[in-house]
Amino acid sequence: MWGRTAAAYEARHRRSLRSGGGKAWGLFRIPESRLKLLGRVRGRRVLELGCGAADWSIALAREGARVVGLDFSAERLRQARRATEEAGVAVELVAANAESIPYPDGFFDLVLSDYGATTFADPRRTVAEVGRVLRTEGVFVFAHASPFRSVAEDFRADRFQPRLVRDYFGLRVLRTPQSVEFQLPYGEWIRLFKSSGLRVDRLIEPQAPRSRQSTYLSSQDQRWARHWPVESIWRLVKLPSGVSSSIDRPIEPRRLGPAR
Repeated sequence: MWGRTAAAYEARHRRSLRSGGGKAWGLFRIPESRLKLLGRVRGRRVLELGCGAADWSIALAREGARVVGLDFSAERLRQARRATEEAGVAVELVAANAESIPYPDGFFDLVLSDYGATTFADPRRTVAEVGRVLRTEGVFVFAHASPFRSVAEDFRADRFQPRLVRDYFGLRVLRTPQSVEFQLPYGEWIRLFKSSGLRVDRLIEPQAPRSRQSTYLSSQDQRWARHWPVESIWRLVKLPSGVSSSIDRPIEPRRLGPAR
């Protein structure tokens, strides 16, 4: 799919992807400077899963991070190689599957994915791999479609419906006309994080802005996203070995107002 669509994708979204200096999250491109999810990156080993044309990787390399950009698509990696050369930054680009990350245990300080490999790879394998390659107290941040979106998205009509169109229980593989994507119910996400040694630190569910149109959503779908969360941004922390990741306090999903 990416081999067919990468050029058109970049042409359509290039401007919004580079907003915030390339450091912005999700469909509404909320700046990292507002969310403050990553913390200090200078000198840290960072892995971007599904790096695409490497906007995040370039931005973090400019801040002094030692960045690896991993992608499964040869065409996206070609785009990333051109972009990193033009930017004049060092990013190690790796062709690999996020379900089997080719790095040793505890190698990275930070792993991130902004609608990257966490969308297109099986989370039951990918999250476990992230837990393996993160060092203790390392951070994993990823933006992903919300389960709300997954149960309301009508692939045939290519729009979100104000009703449920598929079962919530048993969510896992979503076969769209263009690709295969993955989703889990919230409880399954939590159990998966726990079994991978990860503690949920924050869950952000952005509300669509009224003032600015996302390049990823039609006007109708953006109106839908004013009422129901279309995406989830998770921040997780790797626990020390042997420490239980049971939740000591309730997770309070943070409702984030419209991006400005």
